[in-house]
Amino acid sequence: MSEFLHRRDWLTTAFLPFWPFRPRHQKIAGIRFDIIRHGRSPHRYFHVHGNEITARELLREHMKKHKGTGFTVQSLERQVPLAGLEIDPNRMFSRIGAHRNLRRVNPGLSEASLQNALVYLDREREKFVKAILPPEGGLLIALHNNGPGYSVHTEIPISDEVSLADPDNPREFMLAVNRADFDILKTSPFNVVLQDKAPPDDDGSLSRLCTVLGVRYVNIEARLGNLEGQRRMLDFIESKLP
Repeated sequence: MSEFLHRRDWLTTAFLPFWPFRPRHQKIAGIRFDIIRHGRSPHRYFHVHGNEITARELLREHMKKHKGTGFTVQSLERQVPLAGLEIDPNRMFSRIGAHRNLRRVNPGLSEASLQNALVYLDREREKFVKAILPPEGGLLIALHNNGPGYSVHTEIPISDEVSLADPDNPREFMLAVNRADFDILKTSPFNVVLQDKAPPDDDGSLSRLCTVLGVRYVNIEARLGNLEGQRRMLDFIESKLP
């Protein structure tokens, strides 16, 4: 009897439709990101700093109505653990940037600990980057929130072109690395900067990596708590960029 039940169960499951396994998480060197999927689209969305809660809220809200794949960090802090140390996760996209950031946020760390963390990142970076980047011609949209010490004026000295359509709100702006995207975004009522040449100072950021790789990337910056303002910028991108 039990053998028949086992065989019947097998026959039942054998003819179920096959659904390929799709992970709910993506990680690099133990740093985990939740994956949010909604239909098929060449759009990718990225939220990297856990304390930027407005950006996370907007991403989750946005993914309910728009197709694409989103990645949001599993953390409530700006820094994340890495091999017993801490790192800014938006400084891990190059070895040089990671090295500088690890030194800065982990004062007094040993050379052995530093090298261990760097090797860990080097081993997993390529796989992670491939997972989060859009297909060829697709668009990667990053969502960030900022504090009083950062604004569009911080980016102007290293930008190739600037459009200040909203100068009274310098903390609300978009950063593009593709000139065609910038030309569309500068018709908006928002501040926009173009960085289509990689800044000589390698800070390990995702924006710089996308510039180097020629990936279409737009970063939306807004004050922490300014959900509506950040939503308006994201809606403009969705409606105007190809």
